[in-house]
Amino acid sequence: MTHAEMPDLVQITDAREITPELRCQLINCWIAVTNSGGAAGFPFPPVQDDDVAPVTDKFLGRLHPQQSRLITARFDDGLAGWVVLNRDPYRLVEHWGTVHHLQTHPEFRGRGVGSALMRELRKIARDELGLEQLHLAARGEEGLEDFYGRLGWREVGRWPGALRLTPDDTRDEVLMLLDPL
Repeated sequence: MTHAEMPDLVQITDAREITPELRCQLINCWIAVTNSGGAAGFPFPPVQDDDVAPVTDKFLGRLHPQQSRLITARFDDGLAGWVVLNRDPYRLVEHWGTVHHLQTHPEFRGRGVGSALMRELRKIARDELGLEQLHLAARGEEGLEDFYGRLGWREVGRWPGALRLTPDDTRDEVLMLLDPL
């Protein structure tokens, strides 16, 4: 992928930076990802605005320069994807962060958006927040372990059968770690 094909990445640290247009794009992206089968926090599609908007507003309201960052990826005016990085405020675990809701809009898949977001998140975690490691949990049997593995993450545990999507579809929750940053 050439530099011209890379998305524009923007970090947001305060809810006041969220325009009504961006809020709408975040919600629409989350709906599109979920309804296309993506493992992005809503396991029971279909979802609609009434399902996603309150959850979006909740995490946007928690944005804070030292505790929670939103990173967006854009091509021109289109939101291609986004991810959230949270840092726990408690001293015992303040050296690590947690990754939430990595998603790429279906219209932009296969263009390196997810990888670009994760590389930027890693850089922000290390260089701006001074974090030493990152954690995430992923739904098993989605190929996510391979995706994150290519970015340097390793599996550190599983909760077998933790996620029941349907009576016939129970998945592991895969715990992953990126260390060192």
